[in-house]
Amino acid sequence: MSESGRPPLHALPDGEAELAVVLRLTWEDVAAIGQEASRLAARAQRAVTLDEAVSHRLRSRPPASHAKPPQTGATALPVSVPNGRAPGEQARQAIDKINGRSGPEAV
Repeated sequence: MSESGRPPLHALPDGEAELAVVLRLTWEDVAAIGQEASRLAARAQRAVTLDEAVSHRLRSRPPASHAKPPQTGATALPVSVPNGRAPGEQARQAIDKINGRSGPEAV
């Protein structure tokens, strides 16, 4: 069981399945998902969640032609702070990027 008490995978009435996962992403990746959500919202003419944007992106891309071979060794990816920036600063820069602002004047 997961911490929320829900099973990690369950079937939905529309024939799809829902899988609950936790991902650690860079702020740049979060910004890219936000941009994808913005494009999808403009096309659908309604508000779109980040979950919806990621799900749409995964369903709309072509399937992989082959599976990757299993990795050996550690499965966890190291977490680093690029350029020595604090997470709060990374968040502000990602938000500014989403909003189309950049540079020190965006603070």
